[in-house]
Amino acid sequence: MSELIVPSLKSWVPVPKDSDFTIYNLPFGIFQNKRLSPRAGIAIGDKIVDLAVLHEEGFFSDMTQLPHGIFQKDSLNDFIGLGKPITKRVREKVQDLLKEENGALRDHQSRGKAIVTRKEAQMLLPVKIGDYTDFYSSMEHATNVGTMFRDPENALLPNWKHLPVGYHGRSSSIIPSGIPIHRPKGQYKDPNMDTPEFGPSRRLDFELEMAFIVGKSTKMGDSVSTEDAEDYIFGMVLFNDWSARDIQAWEYVPLGPFLGKSFASSISPWIVTLEALEPFRVPGPKQEPEVLPYLQYQKDHAFDINLEVYIQPDGLKSTKVCTSNFKYMYWNIAQQLAHHTVNGCNINVGDMMASGTISGPTSESFGSMLELAWKGTKPVQLEEGGERKFIEDGDTVIMKGYCEKAGIRVGFGEVESKVMPGK
Repeated sequence: MSELIVPSLKSWVPVPKDSDFTIYNLPFGIFQNKRLSPRAGIAIGDKIVDLAVLHEEGFFSDMTQLPHGIFQKDSLNDFIGLGKPITKRVREKVQDLLKEENGALRDHQSRGKAIVTRKEAQMLLPVKIGDYTDFYSSMEHATNVGTMFRDPENALLPNWKHLPVGYHGRSSSIIPSGIPIHRPKGQYKDPNMDTPEFGPSRRLDFELEMAFIVGKSTKMGDSVSTEDAEDYIFGMVLFNDWSARDIQAWEYVPLGPFLGKSFASSISPWIVTLEALEPFRVPGPKQEPEVLPYLQYQKDHAFDINLEVYIQPDGLKSTKVCTSNFKYMYWNIAQQLAHHTVNGCNINVGDMMASGTISGPTSESFGSMLELAWKGTKPVQLEEGGERKFIEDGDTVIMKGYCEKAGIRVGFGEVESKVMPGK
């Protein structure tokens, strides 16, 4: 595959070193502050470009397809629904306006209104999520879990290498970064217990995941091929799929996760577009045995995205506990969407599909405490003393993700959430 050549760009907006939000990125999100109602923005460095102001000031006057007020909404759904030809042009127009040599916005009277300080803004959910699906697409994660709870010789179930396993999750409890969660309560039954008990989860865990946002709807009965799948994917976010392992272990037979998962999932607020991720496309793992024709694909659909997880106890320094990468995923985003729709299931703009826990081949790259502490038998040591088998009250879990290559950085910012005691 030939190397993708990315032109060298510099912005007149100062971009701190190692910023995730470079001129090569320009992710979309929804923000508000004390002065502004919820609206669409694009991140650049420590600033946000207010798309509503740009629209009002005529910077998109050549795009007649943009309805009045399209950027003054509390979600990106309607904007995304205009289609990739439009959303791509908006991003490219903003990129052009931010170039060092372009003074059209830099010298414009509205610059002060159009450029907002990011730390003074509150980030909201970027989309209204109608439906959410969680996959189970990391072979290393599935193998680790199968080894722990079943037969190590047959860690993967017979169907695992033939289809992307997934289940329908709960969209109402998906929250943006910064919102704390409360420890969930439910039933649990350890192997040494005669009867189940009820109470707060004692084995609260994070799951390091990414999720893609559906950008194009289908009708019931239609399916999306792997070849066309990326036309239906707007972009990606970091995704922490909180899990109560003890509640889940007792409830999941025979219908799968329920209360152990539905209490909360946290996402990063900026959607990084597939266009921004293009330079970081890489081949995925070799799939053996050969998959059925509808799951076969031609181009690379894996991306080299560095992923990190930190645990920060209340008032103490954070400890990096995991270093993984999205490129380890056995089943890619095109296969996930093709499988999801092959039965005629319709999808809608704003639907979210998560990858499942992203674990790599080494113990440092395991994407959950269940694996990192190996079911509590190998506690994770923290920098300022203490250890963790699972997540405790007062802990903040922080996930970061970024791509870096040839001096170009495109990142997702972070998703962080503090765990509060159960209500």
